[in-house]
Order: sequence, then C-alpha cells, then structure tokens
Amino acid sequence: MLMIRFQRIGRKNDPSFRMVVLEKASGPKAGSNVEVVGTYNPKTKQFAAEGERIQYWMSKGAQVSPSLMNLLIDKKIVEGKKVNVLPKKAPIKKDEPEVAAAPAAAAPAAEAAPEAEAVVEAAIAEAEPAAEEVVAEAPAEEAPAAA
Repeated sequence: MLMIRFQRIGRKNDPSFRMVVLEKASGPKAGSNVEVVGTYNPKTKQFAAEGERIQYWMSKGAQVSPSLMNLLIDKKIVEGKKVNVLPKKAPIKKDEPEVAAAPAAAAPAAEAAPEAEAVVEAAIAEAEPAAEEVVAEAPAEEAPAAA
C-alpha cells in the first residue's frame, strides 16, 4: 500500500521536508521513494507541491499522513476536514463524579435505614445483658483486692 508522507531532509534544528510517495511498510528515509511530489520548510513557510500528482496518487489509493493532510487542506490542494494529529489526553479524574454518585448512593441507604436500625437495636439488646454481667462481676473482684 502506498503512503504520501513527509521525509525530513533538514539539518539539526533546521527542519525541511520532502513530500514523498512510498510503500507504507518502508521507512521515510529508506531511499525507495516512488515519487517526490513536493517540499515544505516550516521555518520559512515555503511550500511547493505538485497538486495534480498528489491527487493522482490519492485516486490510486495512496493514503496521506495526518500531518501532511492537514497541510494540504490549509493550502487548499485537498478538500476535507482536518485531523487531530496529537495524541488524546487521558480524561482528568475529578472528585466531582464521586460527589455526584454519593447522593445517588445515599438514597437507597435512606430507604434501608429502618431495617438497619432494627438490626442495630437487636445487636445492642443482645449485648446489654452481657455488659451488665461484666459490670456486676467487676466490683466483686475489686472489693477483695482493695481489702
């Protein structure tokens, strides 16, 4: 499958690019270009492209890289909508969704409150006789120790 994309030809810190048609599997610097269809220098904004050849290769099924497609749309060589070439950011997790979920969770808890209170009262009623026995035994043990 053919691809139309940039090939960097500039020096270090001085980028300039060729627009080349090549196999998608080969790297842009592999040297096996099918055709050079233009150049672009982002520092000077110098742009030279063979629009007819680009459209010819696109009609033959060549895909255009997203960065080059956006540039061609800007220069009105190709019509279409720009593509986002930057990676998507992960959504920022805020405490607001948890706060919004808390009232929803509190509503069923309010409905279950009478049942929960009955269970708590039953547990307290069972624990009270045991607590009274411990209290009754504790002074008896302390009295001989104090004497």
